[in-house]
Amino acid sequence: MSAQNKLKPPVAKKEPSVLEIHDRKLIDNYAWLRDRNEKKRSEVIEYLEAENAYTNAYMQPYQQLIDKLYKEMLGRIKQTDMSVPYKLGKYWYFTKVEEGKQYPIYLRSTNKNGNNPEVLLDQNEMAKGYKYFAVGIFEPSDDGNLLAFSIDTTGYRQYTLQIKDLRTGKLLANKIERVVSAEWSNDGKYIFYTQEDPVSKRSDKVWRHELATGKNELVYEEKDVLFQTQVDRSRDRKMLFIASIAKTMSEFRYLPADNPLGKWKIIAPRRENHEYWADFSNGEFFIRTNENAENFKVVRAPLDDPSEKNWIDFIPHNPSVKIESIDLFKDYLVVSELENGLEYLKVVDLKGIKPPHRIQTPEDVYTINLAFNPEFDTQVIRYNYSSMITPMSTYEYNFKTGKSKLLKQQEIPSGYDKTQYETKRVWAIVRDGTRVPISMVWKKGVKFDGTAPMLLYAYGSYGISIMPGFSTNRLSLLDRGMIYAIAHVRGGSELGEKWRLEGRMFKKLNTFHDFIDCAKWLIQNKYTSSDRLVIQGGS
Repeated sequence: MSAQNKLKPPVAKKEPSVLEIHDRKLIDNYAWLRDRNEKKRSEVIEYLEAENAYTNAYMQPYQQLIDKLYKEMLGRIKQTDMSVPYKLGKYWYFTKVEEGKQYPIYLRSTNKNGNNPEVLLDQNEMAKGYKYFAVGIFEPSDDGNLLAFSIDTTGYRQYTLQIKDLRTGKLLANKIERVVSAEWSNDGKYIFYTQEDPVSKRSDKVWRHELATGKNELVYEEKDVLFQTQVDRSRDRKMLFIASIAKTMSEFRYLPADNPLGKWKIIAPRRENHEYWADFSNGEFFIRTNENAENFKVVRAPLDDPSEKNWIDFIPHNPSVKIESIDLFKDYLVVSELENGLEYLKVVDLKGIKPPHRIQTPEDVYTINLAFNPEFDTQVIRYNYSSMITPMSTYEYNFKTGKSKLLKQQEIPSGYDKTQYETKRVWAIVRDGTRVPISMVWKKGVKFDGTAPMLLYAYGSYGISIMPGFSTNRLSLLDRGMIYAIAHVRGGSELGEKWRLEGRMFKKLNTFHDFIDCAKWLIQNKYTSSDRLVIQGGS
């Protein structure tokens, strides 16, 4: 018997906790593991330490391999690097990481190359004395003089909002706890922010904060426990929004951003199963809605009365294409779409001069999404692109020419040859006859005779789409002859809203059946075998 087999794993004790719902008793033997009172907390920590000790002992014989893998993975990270600067007002903003330092540094420059930068936030200095540190909100004022930012030093996503005067480098006295989102008014005198409940962590209150006086005034409270709130501002800086979002419905309030003391108005009152998202451009509202449109459509609405009776279809519903989001610029609308398991960016000329078209991609299986594009009046936008064999790349797309230009691609210092790897998508037929896509990647030379090991991953919840992107850590598996596969099971949105609905509530078992049947299909088609298959999933 090996030393590992002699090890006894720790076993969590059972303390039955009974929850009665609709005359049914649900028993949870391990509810105590999330109990935060002092006595239970020490017991939980003791149990977790025992688990860690067991894991360390079990893995000890593999320490040499662990060290090798760590060096491999570290060697693929460019430890001194910077992001592609983005323009906002008269400045170009970007982040930089430096070798030996744990956190990114936030900077800005007056030129797009990032020369002679000004340090805005150095997290490495700010994090000193804390066991945990993270920056959340990062919002410069329109004139570039002030910076609203939030930090979490607890690890519980509990952010504190602060204001920094970028002219003097000093922090203002204003400090607000438990802030989830924040937006400036156009004059820079006010900040609207959402605040979470300290117990439930539900973002339920929206406040207006006056910088000069430090006064906070409650402008909206969301009393329905199903809803969370957030504040946003249109890209043209003309309109502020309060979004109330639940799982199956939403409601938007709006206020002209140059009238921060004004009265908020509702676009369309909430109702069950109606989800919509509002934006504003060129004097009118653009709204993504699922009203009589399972995969969503886009409507326009006038400023003087944007209620539903005045909605006019702009992009009609397509049962084969899900509209994930819309981004408005001065002369163009960019639509993020999902069709047949793939992402697309569609460009719509708001003046109607050019026909709508999708940005071209060089590969058949990939992931594409808009980068951060805060400028409204622009002829170029940035987007991110990668595939299972193409490192993360940032492109600039020119609206006028329809051409894309590569600005930056993820560098792998230890070396990477894309031509040594292959990727493709296959379709498994599951037990009810549904075709489920599977994205795969492997290193050339793998034999498809059932002898190759495989790691099969899936998620399948909340409409979250798991797209086939690039991973440097994954190369350590591929280089050892392993196939990596993603089963795009029902519950995600890869094949539209119906795909999500077919994997939730009473149909939730479809998610797990799809995963099982995808594994069986891969085995039957000799991509791997039952004793060479590893599965992974989590939340």
